[in-house]
Amino acid sequence: MGVDKAPARPVVLTIAGFDPSSGAGITADLKVFAAHRLYGVSAITALTVQSTQGVRKTEAIRPEILEETLACLAEDVDIKGVKIGMLATAGNVGVVSRFLKNSGIPRKRVVLDPVIRSSSGRELLDGEGLDQLRMTLLGQVGWVTPNVDELVILAGQPLSAHHRVPEAAAVLQSIHPLNVVITGGHTNPPNDFLRTADGQEHWFPGVWIETTATHGTGCTFSSALLAALVEGKTESAAVRAAKDYVEGAMRAAYRIGKGRGPLHHLYEFDR
Repeated sequence: MGVDKAPARPVVLTIAGFDPSSGAGITADLKVFAAHRLYGVSAITALTVQSTQGVRKTEAIRPEILEETLACLAEDVDIKGVKIGMLATAGNVGVVSRFLKNSGIPRKRVVLDPVIRSSSGRELLDGEGLDQLRMTLLGQVGWVTPNVDELVILAGQPLSAHHRVPEAAAVLQSIHPLNVVITGGHTNPPNDFLRTADGQEHWFPGVWIETTATHGTGCTFSSALLAALVEGKTESAAVRAAKDYVEGAMRAAYRIGKGRGPLHHLYEFDR
C-alpha cells in the first residue's frame, strides 16, 4: 500500500511547554497521541531546563511566534482536537484564546490542563496570565483538568476536606459552563471527580500505585482524555479511559533518571 493510500489518522494539536526529559509537556503529549493512533502536531509555548529532578529554568516563547505557529498549522491540517498545557505568560494565553475563538474547533474537543506551577514549586504561569486564563480562556475550552491544588487556585477558595471538591468544581463552572475533571493523583486513594457541564457528577475510584514514575501524569491524563473524546466516547467514558491509560502507563514504567521518572506512554506497543 502506498503512503498516500494509507488510512488517514485524525490530527490533534498540543499547545504546551517543552520538557527535555520527555516526561511531560509537548513530547509526552505526542507520545500519548501516538499510543492512541492519532497524529499529533504541536506549538511550543516555552522552553524549560528540567529533568526528572525538577524544573531549573523556563524561557517563554514570544506570543508572535506562537501565533504564527498556530496559524501555519491551521492552514495546513484539519485539527480535530486541542490539548493545552503550560502557557507561561499572559501574552500566550491571549494568543491561544483568540486562536480557539476563530478556529471552528468544537469546545467539547478542547482540553485545558491548567499548568500553574511545577511539582517542584516553580511558577509556570505569570499572575496576569492566570487572571486571563480564569476569565477568558476557560470560556473557550470544553474541559479543564486541575488537580486539587490547581482547583483551589482556579476556584479561589480553600478546600478543607475531600468532600468539598464537588462544591469547588461547581464554583468554577459558575464562571464558565464546561466539564471539570479534578484529578486525584496526589491523594490516597487517587480518586478522580467529574462534574459535567450540565451538572452531572461522577467519582472514579483509583488504586494507589507505589512508583517513582509520576512525572507528567497530569499532561498524560489530559492528552489521553482528548484522544478518547476524538474517538467519540461520552464524558464519563472518556475520563474512565484516560484514567485507565495513566494507570497502565505508570505500572509499565521503567527507571529513567534520578528523580521522579516518566510514565511508559507507549506500553501497549510492548504487547
